[in-house]
Amino acid sequence: MALFGKPSYSTITYRKKKDIPKGLWTKCPKTGEIIFHKDLEKNLMVVPGSGYHFPISARARIHSMIDEGSFEEIDAHLEGTDPLQFSAKGVPYIKKLTENKAKTKENDAIVSGTATINGYPVVLAVMDFRFLGGSLGSVVGEKITRAIEKGVEEKKAVIVVSSSGGARMHEGILSLMQMAKTSAALDRLHRLGVPYISIITNPTTGGVTASFATLGDLILAEPGSLIGFAGPRVIKETIQQDLPEGFQTAEFLLEAGLIDQIVPRGEMKDRLGFFLSVYGKKLAS
Repeated sequence: MALFGKPSYSTITYRKKKDIPKGLWTKCPKTGEIIFHKDLEKNLMVVPGSGYHFPISARARIHSMIDEGSFEEIDAHLEGTDPLQFSAKGVPYIKKLTENKAKTKENDAIVSGTATINGYPVVLAVMDFRFLGGSLGSVVGEKITRAIEKGVEEKKAVIVVSSSGGARMHEGILSLMQMAKTSAALDRLHRLGVPYISIITNPTTGGVTASFATLGDLILAEPGSLIGFAGPRVIKETIQQDLPEGFQTAEFLLEAGLIDQIVPRGEMKDRLGFFLSVYGKKLAS
């Protein structure tokens, strides 16, 4: 047995790699580019190189579109209930509501209020996809309807920003009723000649697409937005045909005539200001 152990000639010291803090960098799904998240936030969650539009909260979107300090929220107190005592996979709907309120700091999937855009008064209702996929439930439908009715009463242009997976299954027929309710309110607005601008963002599907999202006097969309009723797989299986390239994107629907313009997020405020200046002359006459 050796009296002395084998000498170690290595001078390398191994240290545990420190974890990179989460949320510091974001990867662009379109190009794979890595972007510093704070720079992305400063650019309204739009990747500078590729133009890819990440989701954005309702309040961040509102403040990117309006004149600074002009927003006054309305109907903030409205909260959802669970009239059907709905439960999915053992999880009660009321628990889902509580969890999403805590996660988003919002009472439901929409924020509404009044503001000015380049000096023109408007009524806004902006959906927030973070809350149960922006689904259309009783509170969302009620707040949109009240926003439209405020436009009717005060003869102010109404702007609704959609971002939704469709009707909220947890509320059943009460959710589907909101499609008719919002559409009827828009008819009253239309009869007065007060403009309604619909802004469609990624994604907007189901009952929201089938109602107020596509009823605008002017329909705008963000680049690359998914817009449709049923999913492409369901449509393909129904019609037994291959779907065209880019099907259900904003660009495809612009060519088909469903939307009027595609507007990047950073340009939205100025574009809205221009359209409101045109509509403003009509309202003043």
